[in-house]
Amino acid sequence: MAAVAQVSSPSPSPVPAPVPAAPSPAAVPPVAATPAGGAAPPVPPPTAVPGPPVPAALPGPFPGGRVVRLHPVILASIVDSFERRNEGAARVIGTLLGTVDKLSVEVTNCFSVPHNESEDEVAVDMEFAKNMYELHKKVSPSEIILGCAPMGVPGKTMGVMFTPLTVKYVYYDTERIGVDLIMKTCLSPSRVIGLSSDLQQVGAASARIQDTLSTVLQYAEDVLSGKVAADNTVGRFLMDLINQVPKISPEDFETMLNSNINDLLMVTYLANLTQSQIALNEKLLSL
Repeated sequence: MAAVAQVSSPSPSPVPAPVPAAPSPAAVPPVAATPAGGAAPPVPPPTAVPGPPVPAALPGPFPGGRVVRLHPVILASIVDSFERRNEGAARVIGTLLGTVDKLSVEVTNCFSVPHNESEDEVAVDMEFAKNMYELHKKVSPSEIILGCAPMGVPGKTMGVMFTPLTVKYVYYDTERIGVDLIMKTCLSPSRVIGLSSDLQQVGAASARIQDTLSTVLQYAEDVLSGKVAADNTVGRFLMDLINQVPKISPEDFETMLNSNINDLLMVTYLANLTQSQIALNEKLLSL
C-alpha cells in the first residue's frame, strides 16, 4: 500500500524535487572491519571518536504509531480509473483525500489526475489537480490532501519523503452493502447480481445472527465439557455482550418485530405506488 500512496498522492501545488535524505544511524548496521588475513586486533585505535547515540526504534512504521484506515470506495475508484486509462498508459496517478487525527489517517476519497510520462520523467497536470481539490472542498470541507511528509530546511529547498504505513480496511454501514455485493459476484457464474429486497436483507441478517449464536453456544458447551481450554478474554467479551442485550419477553419481542415488519411493508408499498404514479405522469405528459 506504500506504493499506492506513493503514486496516488501529488500535492495540489508545484513541489520541488525531493532532497535525498541522509541515512539515519539506526538504519545503517555497524560493520566491523576485518583484515583479509585474520581477525581484527582486540585493541581499537586510540583516535577513535564515539558516534552519535542511536535513536530508539519507533513504536510502529508511522511516527506516533498511526495507521491508515482505507475505505473500499478508494479501491473501487482506483480500479475504475485504471480500467478507463488512456491507451498505452501503464499506470494511473491520483490524489488521496481524507482526515488526520492523533491515532490514524482516514482515507475517504480520491480522484485521478491526468499525466504524461516518458522514460526519464513524469509530467502531472497540477492545474487539474488543484481545480479538482477546490471542487472537493466545496462538497467535503473537512477532507484534506494526504500523502507525502515534508522534509528539508525551513526557508530553503523543501521536498517530500515517502514513509511506510500500516494499512487497515474499514467501511461505513452504507459501504457494507457494496462490499457484500462485490463478494457475492465472486460466487456468481455470470459475475452479475442484483440488489436484494429489504425483506431478503432482514432474512439474511437473521440467518447470520443465528449462525453466530450457534457458534457461541458450541464454544460454551466445549468449554464446559473440557474439550476446549477456557479463555478469560473471550469469557469477558461474551459477558459484556450478554449484559448489553435488553431484557424483553418473547411475546413482547414478537409483537415488536411484527410491528416493524408491517411498517416496512407499508413503506415499501407506498414507495412502489409513488414510483408507479410518477411513471404514469411521465407517460401522460409525453402524449
